[in-house]
Amino acid sequence: MNRQSIFFTISVSFIISILLVIVSFIILITHDYRMKEGQLLDKYVPVMKLVNRQERINFDEEFIKSLEEINYKFLTDKGEINSIVYNPQTTVLVEKTHPKHNDIFRILNLNDKNYIYMKKKGDVFLIQDDNSSNSNSHIYIMLVFAILFITIILVYLITLRKLMPLKILKDKVKTLGDENFDFECCNANGKDEVSLLAQEFKKSALKLKSLKEARNIFIRNIMHELKTPITKGKFLTQLELNEENNEKLKSVFNRLESLINEFASIEELISSSKNIEKKFYYLDDVIDNAKDILMVEDESVISKYENKKIEINFKLFSIAVKNLIDNAIKYSPSKEVIIKTQDENIIFENSGNELKFPLENYFEPFFSNEDKSKDSFGLGLYIIHNILKANNYTLEYEYTDGTNRFICKKDESSTI
Repeated sequence: MNRQSIFFTISVSFIISILLVIVSFIILITHDYRMKEGQLLDKYVPVMKLVNRQERINFDEEFIKSLEEINYKFLTDKGEINSIVYNPQTTVLVEKTHPKHNDIFRILNLNDKNYIYMKKKGDVFLIQDDNSSNSNSHIYIMLVFAILFITIILVYLITLRKLMPLKILKDKVKTLGDENFDFECCNANGKDEVSLLAQEFKKSALKLKSLKEARNIFIRNIMHELKTPITKGKFLTQLELNEENNEKLKSVFNRLESLINEFASIEELISSSKNIEKKFYYLDDVIDNAKDILMVEDESVISKYENKKIEINFKLFSIAVKNLIDNAIKYSPSKEVIIKTQDENIIFENSGNELKFPLENYFEPFFSNEDKSKDSFGLGLYIIHNILKANNYTLEYEYTDGTNRFICKKDESSTI
């Protein structure tokens, strides 16, 4: 494990904490045992000295009665004494041995009763304390230690679980170089810092994925749009050179140049991470520019709009308008398009058949039905959708009485 990693630091801190708790537990238990031993000695040593003062081994009734008055019972029956001393359940609380005479002094406990055990010159005495009171402080110490130990382990495990997404993030970052943008890490609803970091990383990965897909579409767009003028240009080069063919060839090259400029603008749109620059322009100027790019006759575009100012990126919005005009003329039997305005919205109308699929389907690049010769917009509506979105417009569709209406609707949130 990397010694500079967060996981290593947390693991070491956990081990140190556990060791400190264990050492503290040992110290407390030892101190508690010594205190308990001292209390027992303070209580029973005077009784032991009282017995030692007796000169005779056979204690008289007066002495035994005096012990009973202070709640001590002098046991004389050997069978009873042996049943207590040699009982497996009997515990030795304190044991002392005289260094010279080898006399033994013990404090025993059986069934919550204390006994004073004395062995003097081969004789065994056992005195029962009828007023035994043993402290259970060691039980509380062990309980506190167990709770603290379990708490530290739980905190350690929870911390590792919370930080585990960091390890997954590290592995995911490595895969980004291989253009693997699919990303699932942790609880998407988490509000802690690690979860928020993972969510932001996921958003960034999805943006990179979207950018990659957009660039792929852009390349396909170039191939798709340049195919027709290049084919025409090749055909014209094989014809006899004359003024008419030269003009046609010149128009092909003009169209190629226009497409290249258009692609440059689209590439700028899909690759930009910032908002595009927008200014106020008259709608009339935008439509005139779109007609110039499309090289369409004025008679094909019927103007019924109010020449108002709109806040847009002129170059990109002109491309969207050009594509809307081109589609309207291409799929209309009359080869005409009517442009209207309604409040902040711009409407493009043409006669023809209704779209066979929901408008959102046509926002997909190269979407078409089974008959690709009809009802196919290639990249047209995909480009229109993205350009309008960048200019705070949305594209809507209506079909009424044989008329298609494509509405460039201004987003209400963007209006002041």
